[in-house]
Amino acid sequence: MTGQHAGTFDLVVRGKQVSCGDHFSPREIGVKNGKIVAIEPLGANLEGTKVVELADDETLIPGLVDTHVHVNEPGRTEWEGFGSATRAAAAGGVTTIVDMPLNSVPATVNVAALEYKRLFAQQNAFVDIGFWGGAIPGNKQDLRPLHDDGVFGFKCFLLHSGVDEFPHLEADEMEEALAEVKTFDSLLIVHAEDSRTIDKAPQPNGDVYEHFLKSRPRGAENIAIAEVIERTRWTEARSHILHLSSSDALPMIASAKRDGLDITVETCPHYLTLLSEEIPNGATAFKCCPPVREVSNREKLWEGLLDGTIDFIVSDHSPSTLDLKDLGNGDFGVAWGGVSSLQLGLSLIWTEARRRGVGLDRVLQWMSTRPAERVGLRSKGRLSLGYDADMAVFAQDESFVVDAKSLNHKNPITPYQGKVLSGKVRKTFVGGKEVDYKKPSGRLLNRGLV
Repeated sequence: MTGQHAGTFDLVVRGKQVSCGDHFSPREIGVKNGKIVAIEPLGANLEGTKVVELADDETLIPGLVDTHVHVNEPGRTEWEGFGSATRAAAAGGVTTIVDMPLNSVPATVNVAALEYKRLFAQQNAFVDIGFWGGAIPGNKQDLRPLHDDGVFGFKCFLLHSGVDEFPHLEADEMEEALAEVKTFDSLLIVHAEDSRTIDKAPQPNGDVYEHFLKSRPRGAENIAIAEVIERTRWTEARSHILHLSSSDALPMIASAKRDGLDITVETCPHYLTLLSEEIPNGATAFKCCPPVREVSNREKLWEGLLDGTIDFIVSDHSPSTLDLKDLGNGDFGVAWGGVSSLQLGLSLIWTEARRRGVGLDRVLQWMSTRPAERVGLRSKGRLSLGYDADMAVFAQDESFVVDAKSLNHKNPITPYQGKVLSGKVRKTFVGGKEVDYKKPSGRLLNRGLV
């Protein structure tokens, strides 16, 4: 590649630390028309219209792929929105999000709702955006048309979703949805908590976190996950368990995988970094469903990641207005359940991983490569020839203090307020263009065309 004419590449990035799968090497990356078209040893002197030279403390990493984001637009744009969410994503090194079908109004449960949502997204995409469809009672006939219109799969709940316009499925209905999506090889993603177990549990009212924790016992997850596993076994469909919080479920998930079931599982930064023992009374910023659990549970989730039982890490960014968090009373029974961490996920996980002696290469597998592979984003998730030039410049040793008011999320609340984190994203490129936070240049993605 040496001796190319000036301007051959639209962008050239050079650095001593460039992600090459399971290691980092001195490399030069050449980008043309939004794709990575050259990867050469440092010193090849690739020439480009724009050249970025990494500082000695910077690493070039593939952009993260976050397949679990609630953007809430249209209908609840005061909670979040495509502009604020995708700016937050870019600031955290996330270059692709897949938006959840609920908390927007209308919910994405038919093609008309999907097309309506795209109208709002297309003018406000600072990163690339894909969409999930929803599986709810009575919309079985809408699943294939949504698939044909490009959704990446279908989300369902096994208990009340928190919003009335997205009703949950009973286990038999989930099985029907699995059988249906199998006919066109789609993916069913499941919020797995058992409503009957939660109905029998103590009420979560009041400002004591322990009461809230007891209201969402591990058993609720364990029973629901067992249902997902067996219905997946019977239908031979593809399934995915969302935001795993109960470490009790890991042995049966591992067993299902050994049996050859096409089932995957994710967890989230809050389950891997926070501890129920440390949550102050009234601190409703920490409320999410399923809940943050005890230190022993957290340790087992890390073991599940390291041994491959848990496939990847995503944010479950689920913001709301400050009012809905009931900050005045701090009542865990009343407050909206959701953690906003889209901008902070990489730094949170890297801070915890390095403390445990886990390398950045593993973190990138969990937060970029594997989520991209599972949802079929074939040109995302790694820095390789022919892939999209989605990249972030990451200073892994730079530390910062989390300040909710300086984040790009619409509502300034986070359970990580005041926490010191390692690893700062200094630049983000989507399709070879540096994100400037003023002019959106992200794309709307369709499954099968990526």
